[in-house]
Amino acid sequence: MIPASIRYPSKKAPVHQRSLALLGALLAFGACAGTAQAANPPAFAAPATATVHPGVMTFTKGSQCTANFVFYDATTTYIGQAAHCSGTGGATETDGCTAKSLPIGTPVEVGGASKPGRLAYNSWLTMQAAKEKDADTCQNNDFALVALDSADAGSVSPAIPTFGVPTGLNTTGVEAGETVRSYGNSGLRGGIALLSPKTGFSVGQGSGGWSHTVYTLTPGLPGDSGSGFIDARGRAFGILSTLSLLPLPGSNGVSDLSRALAYMGAHGGPAVVLADTSRAAAPVPAAASGPAQAPATKATTTKAKKAAAKAKKAKAKAKAAKAARAKAKRKAAAAKARRAKAAKKKAQPVRG
Repeated sequence: MIPASIRYPSKKAPVHQRSLALLGALLAFGACAGTAQAANPPAFAAPATATVHPGVMTFTKGSQCTANFVFYDATTTYIGQAAHCSGTGGATETDGCTAKSLPIGTPVEVGGASKPGRLAYNSWLTMQAAKEKDADTCQNNDFALVALDSADAGSVSPAIPTFGVPTGLNTTGVEAGETVRSYGNSGLRGGIALLSPKTGFSVGQGSGGWSHTVYTLTPGLPGDSGSGFIDARGRAFGILSTLSLLPLPGSNGVSDLSRALAYMGAHGGPAVVLADTSRAAAPVPAAASGPAQAPATKATTTKAKKAAAKAKKAKAKAKAAKAARAKAKRKAAAAKARRAKAAKKKAQPVRG
C-alpha cells in the first residue's frame, strides 16, 4: 500500500475539532502574543551579516531539516523546526500522537551557530504527554523549538533570505489560489542558493484548519522538512510537514503555525513571540516580487490544475465503476430471485 503522505528529514546515512477548544486556545494565544510583542525584541543582527536565520540547516542526531522562523522569550532566542525532525521512526510515521521522538534537551546542530542548540519543545512529545485524541491535531501538529546558545544570540536575524520577511503571524489561514513562498535548504540541492527560494500557491485548507496543501515550482525535498511558509503579505503561516502522494502527487502538506503555537501555549510550552522583521533592530530588504516570480506561479498553477483534474477524473471513474458493480450485483440478485421463483412454481403439485 502506498502511503498518502510521508515526512522526510534527510539522513546523513541513507536519505531517508476540537473546534471550540482550539478556538479558545487561538484567542488566548493571540492575547498573550499581543502583550508579549510590546516588549523589546533581542538586538538582531543585520540580515547581510547574520549567520543564523530562517532557512539554515539543522541536524538532530543525523537528521537534516530546514529551520523555519525565529522566536524569543524574555531570556532565550529560539529557531523553529518540524517536530518530526527529531523523530526516531520511519518516514511514513506521520501520527504525532504515537510516533517516537528524541527527548527534550537533545543537542541540535544549527547551521551558522558556533555552538549546538538544544531541543526545547516538541509537539509530538507534548501531545503524547497530554494524551491527545483529536485525529487532525495528532496528524498535523508538527512543530518544535530549538533553544540557541546565548553565545549565538547576536548572530541571529529573523529575515528569510531573498524574501526579507516574515512581517507577522497569519492566524486566519490562506485561501485556495493565494500565492505562498518558502525557503528550503535541503543538502540535496548541493548548496546552490538559487534553488532554495520557492514560490507557489495554496490549493486549500483541511483538517479543521490544521493543514494547508500547497504547490511550488519544485516540491519539497528530503531535508526541506520544517521550512517556513509565508503568505502573499509576508506573514508566517506554516511549516513544511509532508510530501503528499495522494490525491495530488507532488504537493506538500504544510502544518498551520498559529495553531501549533496556540497548542504549545495551552500545554505549558515556552511563552515565545514570533520574531518578525517589522520589529527587528536591523533593517531588512523588502519581500521579493516582480516578473521573475511570475513564471514559477504560472508553472505551478498549470501543474496543479492538471493534477487536480486527473485526480477528479480518477475519482469520477472509480465512482462510476462502483455504481456499475452495484447495478450488476442488483441485477444478478434479481435474476437469482426469478430463477428461484420459477423453480418453486415448477415443483408445486398440479391437480388433474
